[in-house]
Amino acid sequence: MGEDRNEEGRLRARPAEASDGAAPTGLQMLELDGARDGYLYAPAGYRPERPAPLVVLLHGAGEDARDGLALLRAQADEAGLILIALSSRGPTWDFVRGVYGPDVVAIDRALEEAFSSWTVDPARVAAGGYSDGASYALSLGIANGDLFTHIMAFSPGFMAPVGQVGSPRIFVSHGARDGWLPIERCSRRIVPQLERAGYDVTYREFDGPHVVPPVIGREATEWFTAG
Repeated sequence: MGEDRNEEGRLRARPAEASDGAAPTGLQMLELDGARDGYLYAPAGYRPERPAPLVVLLHGAGEDARDGLALLRAQADEAGLILIALSSRGPTWDFVRGVYGPDVVAIDRALEEAFSSWTVDPARVAAGGYSDGASYALSLGIANGDLFTHIMAFSPGFMAPVGQVGSPRIFVSHGARDGWLPIERCSRRIVPQLERAGYDVTYREFDGPHVVPPVIGREATEWFTAG
């Protein structure tokens, strides 16, 4: 039954009660299936008695967990964010290549590990990503809106959720000079679709290429932590 849920893009992990222990802060290696293939970053000011916001960060095609972590690492300490960043099992995320598989299983396991050791605010759990990772965050986040309260999609190419659960708030950004995933056929189509589906969408276009400018990362973080 659990495998079926993962194949459908459904995540089982959920935030637990407040942790009694003092979980470590700073950068932690995540070891899934015996491989050191991801990171968890807990901010310097983390305290188990104060539930922290958490973001799962998904890198672009051909990148790895370090690139995903870099999307919001500069904001983590000031905003008190717990960050999870994994490397995709293939050159990009499984569902972008056609079907949910080992990547969604790994994300579920990483979340279970985070929820069991760190105290996470269930009202501030986000899926975020860049490029292919943004497409994956939109698709996975919409299908798991009973877990993810927010979605951050930086320069997405598409969205194809297998279902619609809950109503997460969504932040989308895209460069007007994006030559890799042109804005006209990507975010300028995606955002109206989201709005027609009833989602609360914050959309930011900027004068730039296929990147995530620091100002966009800061704005997305402020949007997320504000509720």
